[in-house]
Amino acid sequence: MSINLFDLTGKVVLVTGAAHGLGMAMAKGLGNAGATLVINNNTPANLVAAIEEYKKCGLTVHGYSFDVTNESEVMQSIKKIETEVGPIDVLVNNAGIIKRTPIVDMEVVDFESVIKVDLVGPFIMSKHVAKGMIERGGGKIINICSMMSELGRTSVSAYAAAKGGLKMLTRSMATEWARFNIQTNGIGPGYFATSQTAPIREDGHPFNDFIINRTPAARWGDPEDLQGAAIFLSSKASDFVNGHIVYVDGGILATIGKPSNED
Repeated sequence: MSINLFDLTGKVVLVTGAAHGLGMAMAKGLGNAGATLVINNNTPANLVAAIEEYKKCGLTVHGYSFDVTNESEVMQSIKKIETEVGPIDVLVNNAGIIKRTPIVDMEVVDFESVIKVDLVGPFIMSKHVAKGMIERGGGKIINICSMMSELGRTSVSAYAAAKGGLKMLTRSMATEWARFNIQTNGIGPGYFATSQTAPIREDGHPFNDFIINRTPAARWGDPEDLQGAAIFLSSKASDFVNGHIVYVDGGILATIGKPSNED
């Protein structure tokens, strides 16, 4: 009997921050692979609208509103999810924020807020979801990292610090939990075409030209480009893959500069 290594039928997948953008794109891919989706957002109105969008796509989805940085809320919500929907087989730590401010101008409270959501949040979520996975003998955790896990860039110091930390947290989780048949990996998106990047993707915009020229694939990523990596890391196909960051960036991290057209 043949086995579809990428089939997620019967799996309960929790994706935080999946009411829009890249989180929603990944969640849709996971749902189309058969997963029962649980999505999170800390704004109830956004959650309701997102659930309608998923249902229009014919996907099975459940929504829960809670703050990933509030440990008591997280614990209560995980218990509720596992009672009402089922044990969480896959956790995707996608919720995140960014504040674009030069270091010398950034307030400590703003720096700390980014670290709390982008790094402490995945720690809290993973800590409590992993407890159930350990008891059941396995699971998958996917941390959404960034190219800023590897590269610096002006005005995003807090985000880069958090994502660099998340890369190392991913490796630490893999080190501690692999013996329990838990695979912990990350996905590092490059530059993607979303509603947030629309203003800087216009033809002739300096940043649009920079990204097109800097990316060997010579284009922005489509949110659906993340679905394959998400499905792979959620599925049986990745059962011996642990502690890695899969960069979905069109090749940016592979090159030192502007690609050449010469052979």
